[in-house]
Amino acid sequence: MKKSKWFTGVAVLALSSGLALAAPHGEGHGGHDKAGFGREMAQKLNLTDAQKAQIKDISKSFREQNKAAFDSFRQTMQDYRAAKQANDTAKINALQSQFDSQRAQMKQLRDALDAKISTVLTPEQNTQWQQLKAERAAKHQQWEQKKQNQ
Repeated sequence: MKKSKWFTGVAVLALSSGLALAAPHGEGHGGHDKAGFGREMAQKLNLTDAQKAQIKDISKSFREQNKAAFDSFRQTMQDYRAAKQANDTAKINALQSQFDSQRAQMKQLRDALDAKISTVLTPEQNTQWQQLKAERAAKHQQWEQKKQNQ
């Protein structure tokens, strides 16, 4: 049961991350601008208007270039949810390897996006960005631990 909860948690995280980067965002949607780079993050890093514009362009290009991968991952998640609701363990097991492969691909895509964004940041901003991402990851890990213990 814990493995199923862990898998579901990772799947939700991966899907939400992929969708956050893939879906076009309007102003005010979860604190993200159209670039998918949060306004709060931009404020914390004290980005210049030029940096914001560069990150917006990088993110837009990223979404366009990877639309097929995001759509495929979204479909896998929909199939997984349907199988889970139907309690179809054979289908869930069949989707596992596809999900794992797509999750690894999403990580590579996010890492590539992060690498491009980091070229826009100053060394100080990049250091701070890495710290903020680490803090967010630690909070998420705590949330996952708490959720698994329930």
